[in-house]
This record gives sequence, C-alpha cells and structure tokens, in this order.
Amino acid sequence: MFNIFNFPGKEEGEKAILVLRRHWLIFFKQILFFVFASAVPVIFYVFFSALFNNPLENEIIKAMAILLTSIYYLTIWLLFFTSFVDYYLDIWIVSNRRIINIEQRALFSRVISEQKLDKIQDITSEVHGIIPTVFDYGDVHVQTAGAQQRFIFKQVRHPNQIRKKIIALGKQEKKFEGIMGDEDKVVI
Repeated sequence: MFNIFNFPGKEEGEKAILVLRRHWLIFFKQILFFVFASAVPVIFYVFFSALFNNPLENEIIKAMAILLTSIYYLTIWLLFFTSFVDYYLDIWIVSNRRIINIEQRALFSRVISEQKLDKIQDITSEVHGIIPTVFDYGDVHVQTAGAQQRFIFKQVRHPNQIRKKIIALGKQEKKFEGIMGDEDKVVI
C-alpha cells in the first residue's frame, strides 16, 4: 500500500526517511489468542462427550450446536480480521520535513495527523519488560508545539534508533529553516 518513496500527501522535494509499523510480535500474540479461542468449541465438545454418551445424537441439539458453533467461528473470524486491519493500517511515516501518523481506530474509522519536524520539542523512547527488551521494541513519544501535542509510535522496532534519527532530522530541518529567511519562502 505504501511505498517508501511515495505516500499520501507527499509534498514537492519531500522523501520518506522512516516508514514504521508495530513489531510483528504484537500481531503474533493476537494470532495465538485467536488460535486458542478457536479451540474452545472442540474443548466443549470433548467435555460434553465425556459427560453424555453421544450429545449430538438428537437432531435439534445437533442443529443448535452447528448454528452456535458457526456463529462463534464467524465472530472469531470478524474479530481476527478487525485486529489484522488495525495492526496493518497503523503506520507512521517520518519524512525529511514532517511526521505523519495514520491510525486505524476501527474498521471504518481512521485518523491521520501530521506535524512539521521543526515543531518537535521533546522525544522519548520507552521499552518496558523482558520481551520488549529482548526483541527491541517499544514506544516513541514525540512532544510537539502543534495542535496535536503528542505523537506516539506504538510498539515499533528499535525505538532508541528511531528517537535518534528523528532528533537528527529535526535538527537538520531547523538548520534548513534558519538558512531560509522569510523573504525566501514561497507562499502558495
């Protein structure tokens, strides 16, 4: 969907430096949850088969079991799909001029916000826990002076390297802004 060289709303002379997504381990944990949730009807069947001789011998009970199991699996599939869409469509783009935050909130709800690099005031990276430390993922908080005061890159790979890269880009952008005087800026 997104190419590192082409992204929505790309300005003249702007290039993507970082394209960030959540760490794959986050989605893997969700997959494990859905695998275990898919086993629940099988466990119920084994449990009731042990209590009763043949629980699906009655046609009405068999039809109800098939209906309820189908509804359960369709619900699990829908929740898995929603989880995948949320994981896959949450993306953060750091260009040489700005940060773009594209966050999927639900199946039909998306929030896109952006902030210029020269508005950045503070950047913090956080890694909490054994698993995030071993796999090197965590959150990066970008404090800005704009309308949306805080951008959070959630559970991204190499948060310390990302923080350093954004700091370097911010310094570079501020130097560029300092070189260009107000009379050199083009207003369209």
